[in-house]
Amino acid sequence: MSTGRALRRRVVIRAAIGLGAAAGLGALAGCGDAPDGVTLSEGVLDTRFDTDSPRWRLAVPADGRPRGLVVALHGAGGDADNAFSLGYADAVASTGLALASVDGRRTYWHKRTDGSDTGAMVRDELVPLALERSGLAPTSRVGLLGWSMGGFGALLIASDLGPRRVTGVVAASAALWLRGSQTPARAYDGAADFDRHSIFNRVDRLADVPVRLDCGLSDPFIAANRTLAGRLAHAETHFEPGGHDDAWWSGHAAAEMAWLARRT
Repeated sequence: MSTGRALRRRVVIRAAIGLGAAAGLGALAGCGDAPDGVTLSEGVLDTRFDTDSPRWRLAVPADGRPRGLVVALHGAGGDADNAFSLGYADAVASTGLALASVDGRRTYWHKRTDGSDTGAMVRDELVPLALERSGLAPTSRVGLLGWSMGGFGALLIASDLGPRRVTGVVAASAALWLRGSQTPARAYDGAADFDRHSIFNRVDRLADVPVRLDCGLSDPFIAANRTLAGRLAHAETHFEPGGHDDAWWSGHAAAEMAWLARRT
């Protein structure tokens, strides 16, 4: 999609959202350019965990109720559109899975000192909303995926929810650090926050959750991802040539969605 076209589309969507703001969770059915066999909807999440009016997006198979739900978490500075521009929604029709995303800013998908908690927003608000709008039972298990910051977030939320709520988790180029001193200031609110949310301190919580770790061999996070793979003996790994960029993530989107579909 060209830059001009994307900008015009954003303006139209936000104007429509503004008109329906009183509805809180109002969807815009059929918005944007839907992949073949896919129905799109979106809106603004009425959340108590973030003050930034996060948008959500949902793609469902057009031919009936999906077999399950996948929640996609974007990287730092991204938004709910990224899962669609990278091609994850292109696999909705072929896998039969619904796909949901939401704006998460640069929060690293956990509770922050600014009062936001986008991890809780996903767990307690986005997942119930997406399940209901997909026609799935509120107790349905869900798949999680993400890239970069979102890869970390997918692992973090999976470790919170556990195997009773999670069918599997795909972390692509997960933003992982072995020590808090290695992290950028925006990722954690100090050493205690890092220790509390480090995936390396939560490997026992992921022991019974199917995990797939994808990472490019030239990615700056490859060493930390290899270390995590060594501590998660059951994890399936795909460490292949490539870097930390959209081309690598979009090139693996279909395979990652198919992997989650086989576990749904």
